[in-house]
Amino acid sequence: MFKKIMVPVDLAHLKALDKALAVAADMARHYHAALCYVGVTISQPSSVAHNPQEYETKLKAFAAEHAPDNGHPPETAVYVSHDPVADLDEILLQAIKEQEADLVVMGTHLPHHIDAIMPANGSKVAAHSSVSVFLVRP
Repeated sequence: MFKKIMVPVDLAHLKALDKALAVAADMARHYHAALCYVGVTISQPSSVAHNPQEYETKLKAFAAEHAPDNGHPPETAVYVSHDPVADLDEILLQAIKEQEADLVVMGTHLPHHIDAIMPANGSKVAAHSSVSVFLVRP
């Protein structure tokens, strides 16, 4: 049913993604689908990496450690943005197309009143994507 599952990953907040990562791995095993872990970083040093190349190395290591053994090597894609918070939705929509994903599994938060003004990334991606989006609450 699904051939390639995209999983947005924030290396600075991995604990918050535990459930979403488990769901993505289970679905990849069930459907024998490839997993593509997508990360968004800045070009300046951050708490996660000194530069995009280091971020990519860390994302690849993370993918190798967390991907299920289902016959598909894990894939990674790193996108660089000057403002990841503002650009995240558009970057994820771009990544879905570029990575040729047919399912996105991503963590989300419990609804808040502020979501009426500033929707969560998951709801925006789901609303503007042509692929299925599975939002996983913590």
